[in-house]
Amino acid sequence: MMSNVQVATMEQALKAFNENRAWQQLCERDSSAQFFYAVATTGVFCRPECKSRRPLRENVRFFETTAAAQAAGFRPCKRCRPNASLRDPSNEIRAYLEANLDRAVSLAELARIADMSPFTVQRMFKQKMGVSPLQYQRSLRAGKLRGALKQNGRVTDAIYEAGFGSSSRAYEGAQLGMTPTRFARGGEGERIGWCAARSPFGWVIVGSTQRGLCWLSLAGTAAEAEASLREEFPAAKLQRDPSLSRLVDAALQSVREGSDLSENRGLPGALDLRGTVFQLRVWQALRQIPRGETRSYSEVAREMGEPNATRAVARACAMNRVALVVPCHRVVGASGSLTGYRWGVERKKAILKAERTGS
Repeated sequence: MMSNVQVATMEQALKAFNENRAWQQLCERDSSAQFFYAVATTGVFCRPECKSRRPLRENVRFFETTAAAQAAGFRPCKRCRPNASLRDPSNEIRAYLEANLDRAVSLAELARIADMSPFTVQRMFKQKMGVSPLQYQRSLRAGKLRGALKQNGRVTDAIYEAGFGSSSRAYEGAQLGMTPTRFARGGEGERIGWCAARSPFGWVIVGSTQRGLCWLSLAGTAAEAEASLREEFPAAKLQRDPSLSRLVDAALQSVREGSDLSENRGLPGALDLRGTVFQLRVWQALRQIPRGETRSYSEVAREMGEPNATRAVARACAMNRVALVVPCHRVVGASGSLTGYRWGVERKKAILKAERTGS
């Protein structure tokens, strides 16, 4: 058992570590930082992103709330107004992107909107939304294109209605995983290579388009595995490709060692994820959960900045098409129960155990 002196020393070290991090965020004018700082020589407290002159480190005091800063005798800055409702630049950026789907919006333009540097805009938006501004805009266009294609199937009309300036732009950045024409025909003519193999969790089957991995399913038998792929892509041309066994091995390695399939340069590791903007954000958030750990659906929603979207998060998990790589098995019920899993609760239990033990 630690002595009182040891406990006090640890608390001091933790405080120093946190204040060092806070000072770094202050120097970077990080608008996402969750604290306020006061300057002893001026008697004023500010937000971390305040444009006022940077104070000397020895004159700075940090506070978690404005009430704590005022209780210590500091008054709010008239420039950044820390007592005013917190501004969320990501909402302004998101609204601007949604209003300008018909053209590419540069980071420099978004930086002017948010009054930040382009680098800070990129980092802040990705932290908040799970995707970059460019990816967000492309996903919105892809969603509109999917809807227009399903509604009337007229490819040219749908392309321009979705905000693409030309058919070539739509074919390059639609995120459909196939050309708009093939999507309108239910995937007819799309080529998907596939491979199945045994694993500690039953049979694993992977499917890959030219864009990347689009399907990774778990099943009890080889026949069930192949049937799952054919059911998901009924109009596509499926072709067995033994070379894709490397993707199976990489997916299993991601369970044992926590490696990221998309970062394994020795493999065709790109992910061909097809979903709505919100689903893509959820799947990105799941990939941020450390191996061997779990989060509840409500925790994932809060971490995404969408505290009321618990049910939508659960639906996005249920729609995940690439098991293991997008680790929906790491999401559990509020009580810690394993709840449902597209590929079976017992498999979910076994995968989590393997992640925690590395076997």
